[in-house]
Amino acid sequence: MRRKMLWALFCLVLALLPSQTASVAVMSVDLGSEWMKVAIVKPGVPMEIALNKESRRKTPIAVCLKENERLFGDSALGVSVKNPKFVYRYLQSLLGKKHDNPQVAFYQKRFSEHQLVKDASRGTVLFRNSEEMQYSPEELLGMVLNYSRGLAQDFAEQPIKDAVITVPAFFNQAERRAVLQAAQMAGVKVLQLINDNTAVALNYGVFRRKDINSTAQNMMFYDMGSGSTTATIVTYQTVKTKDSGTQPQLQIRGVGFDRSLGGFEMDLRLRDHLAKLFNEQKKTKKDVRENHRAMAKLLKEAQRLKTVLSANAEFMAQVEGLLDEMDFKAKVTRVEFEALCADLFERVPGPVQEALSSAEMSLDEIEQVILVGGSTRVPKVQEVLLKAVGKEELGKNINADEAAAMGAVYQAAALSKAFKVKPFLVREAAVFPIQVEFTRETEDEDGSRSLKHNKRILFQRMAPYPQRKVITFNRYTDDFAFDINYGDLSFLGQNDLSVFGSLNLTTVQLSGVSSSFQKHMDAESKGIKAHFNMDESGMLLLDRVESVFETIVEEKDEESTLTKLGNTISSLFGGGSSEPNANVTEPVQDEEEVHTEPGKEQGQKEQGQKEQGQKEEAEEKEEKGEKAEEEEEKEAAEKEAGAAEKEAGAEEKGAAAEEKAKPQKRTKFSEDVSVELQVNDILNPSLEEIASSNKKLQDLTDRDLEKQEREKTLNSLEAFIFETQDKMYQEEYQAVVSEEEKEAITTKLSEASAWMDEDGYSAVTKELREKLQELRKLCKAMFFRVEERRKWPDHLAALESMLNHSSFFLRSVKLTPEDDQIFTEVELKTLDRVINETITWKNDTVAEQEKRSPTERPVLLSKDIESKLSLLDREVHYLLNKAKFAKPRAKAKANSTASESSSKANSTASESSSKANSSKTEEKVIPPKEETKDKGQREGGKTQYISVMALYI
Repeated sequence: MRRKMLWALFCLVLALLPSQTASVAVMSVDLGSEWMKVAIVKPGVPMEIALNKESRRKTPIAVCLKENERLFGDSALGVSVKNPKFVYRYLQSLLGKKHDNPQVAFYQKRFSEHQLVKDASRGTVLFRNSEEMQYSPEELLGMVLNYSRGLAQDFAEQPIKDAVITVPAFFNQAERRAVLQAAQMAGVKVLQLINDNTAVALNYGVFRRKDINSTAQNMMFYDMGSGSTTATIVTYQTVKTKDSGTQPQLQIRGVGFDRSLGGFEMDLRLRDHLAKLFNEQKKTKKDVRENHRAMAKLLKEAQRLKTVLSANAEFMAQVEGLLDEMDFKAKVTRVEFEALCADLFERVPGPVQEALSSAEMSLDEIEQVILVGGSTRVPKVQEVLLKAVGKEELGKNINADEAAAMGAVYQAAALSKAFKVKPFLVREAAVFPIQVEFTRETEDEDGSRSLKHNKRILFQRMAPYPQRKVITFNRYTDDFAFDINYGDLSFLGQNDLSVFGSLNLTTVQLSGVSSSFQKHMDAESKGIKAHFNMDESGMLLLDRVESVFETIVEEKDEESTLTKLGNTISSLFGGGSSEPNANVTEPVQDEEEVHTEPGKEQGQKEQGQKEQGQKEEAEEKEEKGEKAEEEEEKEAAEKEAGAAEKEAGAEEKGAAAEEKAKPQKRTKFSEDVSVELQVNDILNPSLEEIASSNKKLQDLTDRDLEKQEREKTLNSLEAFIFETQDKMYQEEYQAVVSEEEKEAITTKLSEASAWMDEDGYSAVTKELREKLQELRKLCKAMFFRVEERRKWPDHLAALESMLNHSSFFLRSVKLTPEDDQIFTEVELKTLDRVINETITWKNDTVAEQEKRSPTERPVLLSKDIESKLSLLDREVHYLLNKAKFAKPRAKAKANSTASESSSKANSTASESSSKANSSKTEEKVIPPKEETKDKGQREGGKTQYISVMALYI
């Protein structure tokens, strides 16, 4: 009984668990500066790019916020030509930037139609959309991410929350936090922020897994997108792992970048060139550069022009109604375009040299340079790059647009628990070094005390991550503070340094240090240890800070094996104390340690070497003592019994000395120290600000859903009116409707159509829905009669066929010999009854329906026919299944006859030879005939069953 209850409880819990197939899909979002690509993985669909509503594989990152309308992607771009001030684009360059950052002024110069204001609480940037509404770049990006999730869900046909998002490799801590905040506003659970260059390298390696071996292969990926350029050196190699054996691995070795070198800058220069040509034509007295709408049209034409010039030497640019209804038309050559961007092309080799410098490698060690990004399609870019790298050709064997999205979605599948993929190890690299800085009071040679500023590198440039580090402060006994800052950034240019932002990350204030020392005065301090973690997203986290102590613990006498076994069993079954130990602390974990005291570290090393030498000397002496003891025992065995007592005393004395020389056991324990963090670069939004942003975005989403619902209801109402008016003239509808009913329906439809023309397009959703429900209710009976008459022929034909097959089956079964019958009389009578009842019901109902008028409600209903079909089918299949698995009965009668005849022949041996032979002949021939006959009957019956079963199956 108890087992049944447990099993029932288990089934109930299992039923209440969420379905694993309901939401197992994951997605990736390749966030570029101009475009985004969305990829999904779901069961049965391995790594696929999600199409947008226009069935395109990439979507512009653009948000339109105009009055009560919010648009994304291509729809927003369409509005940007007419009203550019309501469309927000190229948001990536504003993430994690303060209002006084030069990058903000640069953005304002490019998009002068926008009004950028300062966020009073955080010092960041806000877009002033109207007097009442302002939006931060994080909020706008959150809208984009929410839209991307909608595209992924529509393509996957199931909800999705988990995602891997790509970010540029040169994003610092503040910029990465901004992306995570935007994802949080969008309700997207970020599995990882992956660098876009790493995602490209992963995609390249996954599809070339067989080519990777123990020999290191160095590849360079040159990625020029719309807003920036990155060169990455990646090493592919197989390595041995503890869990999964030998697996391929990619390691980022070097990264070089240019934040402002990209295709968009080329577009802007072409736009300005077209504006200059239009002004030179003097079709109007106005300057086209002062008109935002005209400049937006020219930018769109410049982007098309750049694409065409990549394949053609010249092209005719043209814009209709550019300014004051004046058309613009001008010829632009590729030579002119290259002259406009000459200084940009000179910067193409820069990221390559930076990547080689950071990796400490030469071009000879690079096997291939592979092109990534849409702007690498510009012929001049390829020409300059090929000359700079000195290779025979550039690699174009990867999808330049979708490689990052596909690599990121592979990583998403690997991180998700719902999928199992082949392991591919990824070792990212920190582009910017991070160090810890602290000030300590020191004593000079003259006895005076002064403050000394110390710096310790925590993560060096190109240090691999994810990785944990611990730094130990040895000379602090009171509460103190230290700073986490960026390290040496001298490798950055002046422009990159100016837009980098604050070099100071966080100030860490510790409290509880002095109290921990007072609490453990009898223990030896091993320093204050701060544990850091750079996670998979490249975010630096301070896990904990603890004060570590060491104390001496006397070793207890070694317990016997039985005692240990008893204690273990007792603890397994709850025999130990149930009260927790209040002083139990976690042991210090083994992590890579950064020492803050080089001198002390050397001293500890020398002391350790000294202790090791003493230990080796003691072991050598002990070994010699053991040999001497063996010789004494041998001599003692030859001496008299009196000498044995003397030897025993010597042994006791040696054992006591050995016990006295036994080393004491040292143990470490720690106590957590309270930590207060002060962010120095970009402040995180407060809880109130986060709640306000979430509400703002939710209100916009609710408004969009309400708008979509209204448009859907309006379209349904329009379609219902027009389709029903057309149906009233169709023959099958006229046959089932009376004149009065037809007049009522026609009148209502005409009234609804007139109302739509006057007030319907401005009505609210509720009013539209009520009008639609009213019309549907009025026409429900008519639609029901038409639908039933459409179903009658097929349903009646199916029922007639089932009756014929069932009757044939029943007749075949009744012809089976009684000895071979496997069905009971009750089963056969039940089938016979069901067949007769179905025939009677069919004939009576069809006859009654023929008497009724087509305008009346039918009595012959399709659902009743389906019910009769189901009942008949169930009865027949029950018998068929029984026949399929039934075993034939054993024939014992023939064997018994043969045995009796054999006995009779043996008892009448005195009879004549001919009679005996005749009797034996009869005895030998007759039984086989009977057996053959029975076997034929069984096979015939079985054949009947098989033929009938085949008829149904």
